[in-house]
Amino acid sequence: MPAPAADWASVVMYHKFGESDSPSTNIRIEQFEAHIAELTSGKYSVLPLPEIVRRMREGTALPDRTVAITIDDAFMSVYREAWPRLRAANLPFTLFVATDAIDKGLAGYMSWDQIRELAAAGVTIGSQTRSHPHMPRLDDTANARELIHSNQRFLSELSQRPTLFAYPYGEYGTAVQRAVSQAGFVAAFGQHSGAMYPGEDRFGFPRWAMNERYGDLRRFRMAVNATPFRVTDVTPPDRTLQRNPPAFGFTLAEDLPNVGQLACYSSHHGGPVRIERLGDRRFEIRLDSPFPRGRARINCTVPGPDQRWRWLGVQFYVPDN
Repeated sequence: MPAPAADWASVVMYHKFGESDSPSTNIRIEQFEAHIAELTSGKYSVLPLPEIVRRMREGTALPDRTVAITIDDAFMSVYREAWPRLRAANLPFTLFVATDAIDKGLAGYMSWDQIRELAAAGVTIGSQTRSHPHMPRLDDTANARELIHSNQRFLSELSQRPTLFAYPYGEYGTAVQRAVSQAGFVAAFGQHSGAMYPGEDRFGFPRWAMNERYGDLRRFRMAVNATPFRVTDVTPPDRTLQRNPPAFGFTLAEDLPNVGQLACYSSHHGGPVRIERLGDRRFEIRLDSPFPRGRARINCTVPGPDQRWRWLGVQFYVPDN
């Protein structure tokens, strides 16, 4: 029986595989193999990320429980550990590459020959700039230079340039999004949680980060079974904060039967944060103190049907000044 039609997908993100000296970016091999077993259990449709983006842009339906696999940074353990397992399971994935590390032949990274091998086998190659910088710290000229140079390197080495982009560290704001759009990419991905769906900014799609701490099978199942938390009028619109703490709020794009169970959490404030409801669908989050500089997150959840979660994740970048 074909899967019910949907218009959303969950995108999971990895970095390193079996590199236990980097637990915050590493997934243990036994965890990764459990993920693959779950994805090949018959419950899910694992599709190439470009196909998902294309279908969303065209308004074409997706199967329920559509999942995409992405990997950032082109570490050597991708080639040695992840690639053989994903190939054996016939699971497509996207590899996001920052070109400087490959050009310099840095220890622990793949080579261009290995990246070409993956691309020839059907792996999608995406961009993650030239030097993997903190993009909100750079001005427009420097960000444009990062993107132009890396695109030129992809053309030189792969005879094509990527159409998908992943923000280094998941950090972006309005100016960074504009630079990525002007560089010719069709969609870009952060590192905030949630299901991607057509109504949201395609230069701010979410991904579920998987690592040793947050990579157990229970959380993985929650991520790949998530449903969209559809909102509009999200404030502030710029993810690089000009005001701290932010006046964070959103309007529900649809009626949710369990909206009374809405809960929001901050990465730096401990426990549930205070929510004010303004009318039927407008919600605003009140934070008592500012975020420290760097990355900060707010996650809001509502229970969905069939014990699946609606999840709205937002990552902010807090500048030094």
